[in-house]
Amino acid sequence: MIDGVTLGPVLLRWNGLLIALGIAFGALAAAIEAHRRFQDAELIYYLFVPVTVWAWIGSRLWHVLTPPLSSVQLGLTTSHYLSHPLDILSFWIGGFGIPGAILGGTFALWRASRKDEFSFWEMADVLAPGVLLAQAIGRLGNYFNQELYGLPSHLPWSIFIQPENRLPGYEQIEFYHPLFAYEYLLNLVGVFLLVWLPRSKFAENLKAGDIYLVYLAYYSLIRFLLEILRLDVALVNGVNANQVFFALLFIVAASILGHRRLAPVL
Repeated sequence: MIDGVTLGPVLLRWNGLLIALGIAFGALAAAIEAHRRFQDAELIYYLFVPVTVWAWIGSRLWHVLTPPLSSVQLGLTTSHYLSHPLDILSFWIGGFGIPGAILGGTFALWRASRKDEFSFWEMADVLAPGVLLAQAIGRLGNYFNQELYGLPSHLPWSIFIQPENRLPGYEQIEFYHPLFAYEYLLNLVGVFLLVWLPRSKFAENLKAGDIYLVYLAYYSLIRFLLEILRLDVALVNGVNANQVFFALLFIVAASILGHRRLAPVL
């Protein structure tokens, strides 16, 4: 399998390249939505750097604090990162965690909204479809580095995993669920949902922040369910940290959405 694209002495690995493309297309989608709503996409360009940087910081810290089994197998534990802090900054060592990206990006948006006095909820609605699109495109990189595969499978669409990328205890098993593909497809469905809702007959009943809350609830449900099939889980004291996080996030987002619908009645 080809590792990436070579530009002279530089090797652009597929995983990093697809994450970068995902961010670019996600930002473009957000700019289009901002122009539709406000006739001006300038704020998107202003937010691009802080939101991206804080999402990167959050995703890296999540990985450091909750490394998956494949990283632990390589000795990249939380203790290792704390005793070798430069490895935390070496983003090519280990990986990233989407829960941290969501937290970091949300914090950056909230902080900017307080500083520059714009509506956090309205801008979160604008960004939500682009964020999910970026996550979908970025997931394609997992095919090339053979990450995010699930339990062994004999289904026609199961994926072959090279021996060096198999977890201990699964060395003799060749085919697995392609979890990255499941998430990619479900994310695309979610993008269409988030784009359709504000243009649908339900638009007049939407409040500022509803699209973002739908994104959080939808994506959390996807990740919670896919974690059931995942082998390379991030365990903290024997508990799947990602699954717990997304369960809590789903409950919070769904509860706020439910309260917003019921509040006028109560």
